[in-house]
Amino acid sequence: MLALINTLIVLFTIAAMEVVATLAHKYIMHGWGWSWHRSHHRPRRGWFERNDLYAVVFALLAIVLIALGATVGVWPLQWVGAGMTAYGVIYFVLHDGLVHKRWPFRYIPRRGYLQRLYQAHRLHHAVKTREQGVSFGFIYAPPVKTLQATLRARRDQRLSADAATAKDRAQAPDESVEKPAR
Repeated sequence: MLALINTLIVLFTIAAMEVVATLAHKYIMHGWGWSWHRSHHRPRRGWFERNDLYAVVFALLAIVLIALGATVGVWPLQWVGAGMTAYGVIYFVLHDGLVHKRWPFRYIPRRGYLQRLYQAHRLHHAVKTREQGVSFGFIYAPPVKTLQATLRARRDQRLSADAATAKDRAQAPDESVEKPAR
């Protein structure tokens, strides 16, 4: 019975980590933590990027939880830490390996879940700034057509706003021309 409970804790933690990672990606990495994450949205030079520090932070947290569970005796914490570690392995395989090709071999999925995940993350990287991004998850991806429609709508909205601004500038009196003195 204890093995079943431990397995459920690990599985629940993996699911919870996808929620936590999605929110952290959207509101921290694309928010106040952009200084680390920016490196991930630029071409990578070498094996590591500053963004990898996020993986180090989550790994350290998992190690602390496992240690607390194993040594202090707060039993469920070691399994929460194990679930976080399992999520990290899934992240490494799917995100770093499959999507960003940080493995020595190349594979581009042509159908199914892996293709959807791959395409969704590529659409995430289609936006080069920290704003207006889509698909912040790492093991769940919304339908690609939905993401494409969102990006298209945002582009159209931005173009409309730019056109309105240009029209307002054209209709405004030119303040750079010196007015005659009275």
